[in-house]
Amino acid sequence: QTGFHKRKDEQQPLLHAPARKKLRSTSEYSCQTLFLNSENSDIKICALGEEWRLHKMYLCQSGYFSSMFSGSWKESSMNIIELEIPDQNIDVEALQVAFGSLYGDDVLIKPSRVVAILAAACMLQLDGLIKQCGKTMKETITVKTVCGYYTSVETYGLDSVKKKCLEWLLNNLMTHQNVKLFKELSINVMKQLIGSSNLFVMQVEMDVYTALKKWMFLQLVPSWNGSLKQLLTETDVWFSKQRKDFEGMTFLETEQGKPFVSVFRHLRLQYIISDLASARTIEQDAIVPSEWLSSVYKQQWFAVLQAEQDSEVGPQEIDKEELEGNSMRCGRKLAKAGEYCWRWTGFNFGFDLLVTYTNRCIIFKRNTLNQPCSGSVSLQPQRSVAFRIRLGSFDSRGKLLRSRTTGYRILILKKDQEQVVMHFDSRLLTFPLYICCNFLYISSEKRIENNRHPEN
Repeated sequence: QTGFHKRKDEQQPLLHAPARKKLRSTSEYSCQTLFLNSENSDIKICALGEEWRLHKMYLCQSGYFSSMFSGSWKESSMNIIELEIPDQNIDVEALQVAFGSLYGDDVLIKPSRVVAILAAACMLQLDGLIKQCGKTMKETITVKTVCGYYTSVETYGLDSVKKKCLEWLLNNLMTHQNVKLFKELSINVMKQLIGSSNLFVMQVEMDVYTALKKWMFLQLVPSWNGSLKQLLTETDVWFSKQRKDFEGMTFLETEQGKPFVSVFRHLRLQYIISDLASARTIEQDAIVPSEWLSSVYKQQWFAVLQAEQDSEVGPQEIDKEELEGNSMRCGRKLAKAGEYCWRWTGFNFGFDLLVTYTNRCIIFKRNTLNQPCSGSVSLQPQRSVAFRIRLGSFDSRGKLLRSRTTGYRILILKKDQEQVVMHFDSRLLTFPLYICCNFLYISSEKRIENNRHPEN
């Protein structure tokens, strides 16, 4: 199963600009005289209605032909070989490039051609050309190429390119939302993205839910061709119409919705229901099963009691597994240089965290009495929070230009205390600047114990 639904390549300038790389330096004579002019050829290769007059000595650089000529294949002594091409990605042009590379031909790989050339290189077992295709892919990942690249490298096994594609998607899915990308992303890939703590979330978890809702609509109605601005309204109208036929079921419980359950399971619902407006919206949408929400309401109520009555001061040590799987994900875009101060919405067990960006610093403040707060605040002398900050700036193609992270850390703050948590030099500052944070306000151990049913 491939990672994306197939879509015809669009004719884009970037896709047709060759990556200026030379595979190896060899004699011009080999390429011009032996390959292009076929002088002294001792073998003819026929494939896809074309033929190439080549030389066994050069073909033996290919693992495919080396095995053929040295083994017990019937073709080992033949001068005319009919190649069967079972892979539909391989075409005549790709074979021409692959054969030419054996003669030291300059390999100029256009992004729009790289999948076909990779397919030919893999079939013929041309390690050097496979490596060059991988390098070209890594350098040309964009919103238009990432899906096709991911699909092909799953097929042909280039794990390093697959990793780069996933990194690009984690960085861009939320920061640079795109209708065509939503259409192409498969359930399998979306599941990996939504489940990751490295997803570069903008705003809060509710925005991840909203993005998922839009993605699911486009999976179900791929013919929709509006703009990103129109997408959420159209999505809500469509699901509203569907609700009339639900007969009391939520959408994920219907036949149409069941394929998407595994993706929505990765939502961190505890950070959606912690905000009243978000809790109302997710209930009214009737997409997520009510049993899921009931379970999370119960979990969060125990957490509230834990914070209020059990002297809970927050995480005392880094639990990476807990942070990766259950931390609050949130983010902010700083459009230009200046001073910023904000808080992310939602109830955080009395820990009112104010975030300030000023003078190339990010400052966390535990607000208790100094500034107004819409909810209750904890008056405990000290509270701790586990966190990670990531900063990133991107070019117009979504490539991460600069990044920095604090890694996971524990911060202990007294009432109304503030502390600089990140400082960076001006060379790292390219605006717009994207800030993404992970937080854990309540240690998980006691919550698990509180939720555990007594054994009979």
